[in-house]
Amino acid sequence: AVALQDACHPAKHRNTTAVLGCLAEKLAGPASVGLLSQGILEYLLQSLEFRSHPTVMLFALIALEKFAQTSENKMTVSDTCISDQLVLLEKWTNNPDYLKRQVGFCAQWSLDNLFLKEGRQFTYEKVDLTNIRAMLNSNDVSEYLKISPHGLEARCDASSFESVRCTFCVDSGAWYYEVTVITSGVMQIGWATKDSKFLNHEGYGIGDDEYSCAYDGCRQLIWYNARSKPHSHPCWKEGDTIGFLLDLQEKKMVFYLNGNQLPAEKQVFSSAISGFFAAASFMSYQQCEFNFGAKPFKYPPSAKFNTFNNYAFLTAEEKIILPRHRRLALLKQVSIRENCCTLCCDEIADTELRPCGHSDLCMECALQLETCPLCRQEIQTRVRQIAHIS
Repeated sequence: AVALQDACHPAKHRNTTAVLGCLAEKLAGPASVGLLSQGILEYLLQSLEFRSHPTVMLFALIALEKFAQTSENKMTVSDTCISDQLVLLEKWTNNPDYLKRQVGFCAQWSLDNLFLKEGRQFTYEKVDLTNIRAMLNSNDVSEYLKISPHGLEARCDASSFESVRCTFCVDSGAWYYEVTVITSGVMQIGWATKDSKFLNHEGYGIGDDEYSCAYDGCRQLIWYNARSKPHSHPCWKEGDTIGFLLDLQEKKMVFYLNGNQLPAEKQVFSSAISGFFAAASFMSYQQCEFNFGAKPFKYPPSAKFNTFNNYAFLTAEEKIILPRHRRLALLKQVSIRENCCTLCCDEIADTELRPCGHSDLCMECALQLETCPLCRQEIQTRVRQIAHIS
């Protein structure tokens, strides 16, 4: 009953549940199992009840997710009645209260990926994707970024800086998309190319290399090549709409906050002139929703533009964002040849890297590398081993 005794002081329990989540994430393994005592488990479960403040419910749920990263804890939590409560919280997924919406998003994600409920249909099996032709690329992210089943909403609850790109790439013309801010913390949202390198644990995301540029409404900055400059917009807040215009003919990017535009940005075009994707990076506990044109824009710019949704195409299979356990089950079914390339798993490993001598790659993959993925030694030459070709 501890979680309900100080219901009028939610900050105390928010901080407690947040710290428990951080400890569960850092410890893992036997230490995490030891931390999840019966008392702590009951405290977190009670914090999910409707008598709790939504912010306490949110961080309690995130803490339980992080405890469940250890399989023994996952079984312990799953054996409780948590899925029954999550089914109720899942109804908040589209709640106009953005805090409750976060709770609903995490509840739905947990039901699909962690705490399964017998007889419940997975969200991806019932979501209507008929009019969606461009979405966030679930194959271009780490396992730490949560993407909604319709592929248009993303959230990060990990301690890393997670990034994602859209499935659609543009090479010419003018393009526009919008983002609804669900949380008002640190996110870097904008445009990136396939050459952009996202290092989640080092804190590198959109706008942190020469091939991307990002708008940061929390710190009121524009990011390019890991350098920032202030912009004149006020700090963004929950419910704000951020607009992103890319004009490849004029070589400019324009950022909007609720229809109010900033001066054009042009730095990135000194390094890239085509191959751009809508992209975003998220710090911990941040979430936003993307509109690539499947529904009307709130603040369309006066200039002519195209939308991803009008030009992109995805097959029905490509639209499906499988829950983690189903994706892993499919991977286990894939038959990999003994002598295949360890990167692409398609071609034969017929190339030796020199001077290190490692040789478990195909030539196509080897040509894309500057250092050996095993020993990190710089690659000077790549030699195809003809005898290995069948």
